[in-house]
Amino acid sequence: MNLMARRAAADVSLERLEEACVPSKIPNSVIGAVASVIAAHYYSHSTLNSLFMESGAPGDVPLGNCETKCAAWLRRSNEDPSVNALAVLGQVIQKFMDQEPSDSRPEIAEGQRRIRESLAKNQLTYQINGLVTLAGTSLATNTLADYLKAGDFASIEAEFDRAINQLDGDPHAAITAASSIIEALCKTYMDTFGLEMPANQSIGPVWRIVQGHLGLNLDSTLRDDQKRVLQGLASIVDGVGAYRTHIGSAHGRGLNPPQIAVPEARLAVNAAHSLVIFVMELWHAARSPSKALQPTSGGDAAFLG
Repeated sequence: MNLMARRAAADVSLERLEEACVPSKIPNSVIGAVASVIAAHYYSHSTLNSLFMESGAPGDVPLGNCETKCAAWLRRSNEDPSVNALAVLGQVIQKFMDQEPSDSRPEIAEGQRRIRESLAKNQLTYQINGLVTLAGTSLATNTLADYLKAGDFASIEAEFDRAINQLDGDPHAAITAASSIIEALCKTYMDTFGLEMPANQSIGPVWRIVQGHLGLNLDSTLRDDQKRVLQGLASIVDGVGAYRTHIGSAHGRGLNPPQIAVPEARLAVNAAHSLVIFVMELWHAARSPSKALQPTSGGDAAFLG
């Protein structure tokens, strides 16, 4: 089966799995948690109006305060048979959930935790890029995970080629695709090696765990050099993640989205490509991942190439 046929089959399988497994309504407890968190975060009627309209919420603007408005719009999404209520929910919470918490704004991490716990109690989970799915499924990155686990470099190269081909027409979408590949790489790597997933599952925190597990070159002469390279890779991840947050297609464009020049987007996509191939080459340097990356005395891994 060629690459195009595999993608078509995967798309059909994902659609069927989504229809069969994912509930169609937003649970009331999730509505309550999301309305409270999102209303407090934005605390602006005009911002909330734009957010819900761009997310596909049906009907006119509901009456009431910010929290009442959010809850009413989510319930209305449940009641409208023409609306995919969980898709609306995912779009509404996407920008909030995908942002990096900071020490100066601890309420962001607390709000993200509250929403994740509410979803989990209803057997749902939030995945990057605004996807709400049944817990235990990974619809957004399932095919990528297969490529990554198998060390299928050709298919990963094809994914990056597709992102590069989008640069001239839609650099925002190219940034989103590159960031999603990095995130899929990190989560698949963590799953393979049994690493604990952080509470904040956005691109920065998951990369830091992978970077720590990769370890350093055993040659002391080269160790400091590799430290500098890995620090540069961390900057790439942070930069690509920040680009996606601010201008990526996954976060909604709004009326006046920030603009990025094609050469800037190309640099970010190519940097993401270098990072992904670097990790894959370490990971698949031997037939078994356990032979390519061995634990050091400090608990991290070191490359034995």
